[in-house]
Amino acid sequence: MDLGLKDRVYVVTGATRGLGNAAARELVADGAKVVITGRDGQRVADAAAELGPNAAGVAVDNADPQGAERLIATARERFGGFDGILISVGGPPPGFVTDNTDEQWRGAFESVFLGAVRLARVAAAELEPGGVIGFVLSASVHEPIPGLTVSNGLRPGLAGFAKSISDELGPRGIRVLGLLPSRIDTDRVRELDGLSADPEATRAANESRIPLRRYGTPEEFGRVAAFLLSPAASYLTGIMLPVDGGMRHGF
Repeated sequence: MDLGLKDRVYVVTGATRGLGNAAARELVADGAKVVITGRDGQRVADAAAELGPNAAGVAVDNADPQGAERLIATARERFGGFDGILISVGGPPPGFVTDNTDEQWRGAFESVFLGAVRLARVAAAELEPGGVIGFVLSASVHEPIPGLTVSNGLRPGLAGFAKSISDELGPRGIRVLGLLPSRIDTDRVRELDGLSADPEATRAANESRIPLRRYGTPEEFGRVAAFLLSPAASYLTGIMLPVDGGMRHGF
């Protein structure tokens, strides 16, 4: 199936590793061009080099108020266009309600929530019909995850924002989507499992609750992201798609 990605240009934030990087890899593999971001300049440069000539890297924090304009300008200057953005951010600090400080909440709000809102707002002003805005969120949109209180507080709000702007931007032919990963085998998920007394037992218990009985791979997530961002998904908007091996048991 031809996804129609050849020579389309996307910005993918938080793409030096993890789910953002997996999405960028699949986009490039199908012929797209990407501008990837991360906070660490050297890691951004290394990740872009690994992706090849159809990738450019920009060191920027999602919380940077000028970041969105820089990224879109880079996409236009380097690759001659801008067709969409996948907004992926690192997970906020783990912890229960008594663990997380005001400073941690403020920092997470700036990067996870307000930074994502700003990126989407600027992208919406720049996109033409056929453009797309994607958000990498979390299964916590539907069900809180124990020990991730900050994430549980912020991700559902972003899902509501995404749904709201999908209605606003739909008449312009711009799609808005959310991806809801659960137990994907990334550094972040291994780190969270590692907070338990027995990480291997924790992983085994999590896998037992997944109908497919295993964690997903970053590549599996990346392929779903590439499809949703592609013209092949042109009649999908306003949805929150679980990428979880069936872990969510509701409809």
